[in-house]
Parts: sequence; structure tokens; C-alpha cells
Amino acid sequence: MRPNIVFITCHDLGRHLGCYGQGTVSSPALDALAAHGLLFERSFCTAPQCSPSRAALHTGRHAHANGMHGLAHDPFRWRLHADERHLAHHLRETGYHTALFGIQHLTDAAAAPDLGYDEIHDRAPAALLGQAASDWLATRAATAQPFYLEVGFFEPHRRWDFGDVEPDDQLGAALLPYLPQTPEARAEIADLQGAIAALDAAVGQIVAALEAQDLLQDTWLIFVTDHGLAMPRAKCTLYDPGIETALLMHWPGGGLAGGGRIPQMISHVDVVPTVLEALGLERPPRLHGRSFWPLLQGADYETRDVVFAGKTFHTAWEPMRGLRTEDHKLILNLCQDVAVNVPSDIQLSPVYPQMIEAISARRPPVELYDLQADPLEQDNLAGQAPHQALERALLERLYHWMEGTGDPLLQGPVASTAWEAAIAELRRAT
Repeated sequence: MRPNIVFITCHDLGRHLGCYGQGTVSSPALDALAAHGLLFERSFCTAPQCSPSRAALHTGRHAHANGMHGLAHDPFRWRLHADERHLAHHLRETGYHTALFGIQHLTDAAAAPDLGYDEIHDRAPAALLGQAASDWLATRAATAQPFYLEVGFFEPHRRWDFGDVEPDDQLGAALLPYLPQTPEARAEIADLQGAIAALDAAVGQIVAALEAQDLLQDTWLIFVTDHGLAMPRAKCTLYDPGIETALLMHWPGGGLAGGGRIPQMISHVDVVPTVLEALGLERPPRLHGRSFWPLLQGADYETRDVVFAGKTFHTAWEPMRGLRTEDHKLILNLCQDVAVNVPSDIQLSPVYPQMIEAISARRPPVELYDLQADPLEQDNLAGQAPHQALERALLERLYHWMEGTGDPLLQGPVASTAWEAAIAELRRAT
């Protein structure tokens, strides 16, 4: 019998949870999920912003190949190619009832059913969304048909008081090493922790509902975030704080239990092939990811030695591609710009002006970092004679990945949706 699947996503969390060592974060429900299930210590997204990241997570294909070059909402309106298949498509075709509560951020509300959902329920603050999903689970308990329930939380996206959530500094507010050590930054962390506490409580509601309906044993619960924290030098960058993600799993009936910790590097594009293999479903040949199901079963598994990530657009043309190995990070910047693009929501933070001098310097064409000696990625080794052979080898590896995944940047710039709309308007007027 196939398991039910509860797939929980959230915005902008990175790995900022107690179970990942953030001691001032109050996240008891997610910490308990890690303690009873599996925690992936080094999970990485493939794009450091929402829609492209989610597109890769749910299709198993990189954003530059599946069409999601930037954000899905107005006025950007990037879309998956018509032949792309969301995880919900695969599961519905094999007999699952599919439901979405909250955000999906891959298309507009009217087109959301095209992603493969049988039911869609609107976004709401965490407490309301958690309750709505829990109530829905009660209606499915006596149904023989397996279900795929996707719950997309807005939290902890800025603004952090969504749903009238209060800051949380009951355990303190430890500052992250890449942020300025200032009272403003500390207040930001407290606000962030309040949003995380609201998210955590809602996840706790869902887990409690599964337990109350006797569904927990045979439900595969997956919790994952889209990308790193909404802080300068994190979200929208290819530095580790931008691409590191929380990934937790719990499925007692499938052996995903016991508080295990998975140290291997995992990419978001690996999730869909893993689910498909675990369920005995055919793997489409176009997928870019690789299944880590054998790893979870204690079988032979070739450990990843590299993860890839990229960004083409966020709100503007910001092309970059990168890779991360066990020891090094390489970033190729395909546009002259400031060192760190900061999204508009982060620009409203009081931390932003405190970092502006460092992040507004000129961006180099290539960045190379020794992650063991320089984990904060501050000392760019690109262009230095002792590291030229490594730089060339990593650039070659990046090129082969771009070529193998059909990256359009190898052929030239990608036109923005704004360019397409403007040219269409121009042609209509002439």
C-alpha cells in the first residue's frame, strides 16, 4: 500500500531551526519531527529565490530548463513550460487525491489546477492554514484513496508580523556571523524567530492531526524550505546562506524514523526522483536530479560530490551560475553589477544600510572560495596563481552542467517578460 504524502513548504527559512543548531529559535514541533524522523544536514536549493527554487523542487528539473527563469507573480509572470510535470501530476495520475493549502508560487491562482491539484485552498496566516489542513485531514481518515497534501506556508517571509505575530526572543536572539553585530540586527532576528514560531506551531497542528486520525505511521511527511533567509548576503545569492535549506522527513512505515541525520549533500532536484522511486513509479528520462532513496534504505548509493545552483532573474536581470563541492564554491557572474543584489523586501530592513558599503562593491566575473578555510565566503581566490588549476577545473565542470541541462545562457541573454510585453505593445502601435 502506497503511503499518503504530506509535503510542507515554507518561505525564506534556510536552516534557521533549533534542530539545525540555532539555539535561540523556538521550533519544538520541527525539532521533534527531526528527532523522530530524518534530518538532512546538507540540503541545498538550486535557486536562491522562490519561484525558480520551487519549480526545481517540484519538477526535478533546473529552473533554466523548466522555464521558471524568475518570479511567477505579477508583473514578472514567469511560467513553467507547458510540458513540465509537477510532482502532483505524477501522483494524481497514479491514483492519489491531490490538494494544496496555501502558496505554490509557480503560477497565478486561476491556473493553479494545471499543476495537478484536485483541490486548492487559499493562503492564510500560519495558525489558520495549519488548522485548515488539519481539518481536511480529518475528512480523509476514512478514505481508502491515498492523498498528496501540499501545505505552502508564507512564513517566515518578510513581513515577519504576517498574521499579527509578535517577535520571539524568549531564548535570546543570536546573531548570524554574516550580519552586523548591532541592536537592529538583533531585533530583526527576534522578528524572524516570531514568524518561525508561528510556522512551527502550525506544523505541530498538522502532525497532531495525522496522529489523531491514526495516519502518522503510513504518511510520508516532507518538510522543506525554498532557500535561505531573507537577509543581506543570503536570499538571492549563491553563497551558502542563500542556498542552504532545511529538509526533514518522517515516515515510520517506510523506515524513515529514529532521529537519523543524513550528512551527504542533497539537491532539491533530487526530491522528485526520490519520491518516484520510493513509490515504485517510473522515472521520466528528462529529470536532472538523482534519487537518494537507496541512501535512505541503507543500500549502495553514490554520494553527490557537487550541487549546482543559479539565478537568471529575480526582479531584474541578475544572471549567475555556481557549484558547490565539499570544499569549494565557484560562482560565475554573467553581468556587471553590485557585489550582492538585495531584494526589495530586504532593502526595507534596518540591517541593509548597515551593510551597504560591503555589498555595493563591484561584482567580479568569477568567485572562488575555500569553504573549509573561509566558510563565510569572504576571500575570493579567483584569478590567483596558486588556484588557477582548480578554478579552470571547476569552470569546466560548471560549463558541462550548463550544457547538459540546456542552459540558455550559453546562447546569450534571456529576454525578460517585461521586454516581451514592451515589444508586443510597440508592435501593436505600429
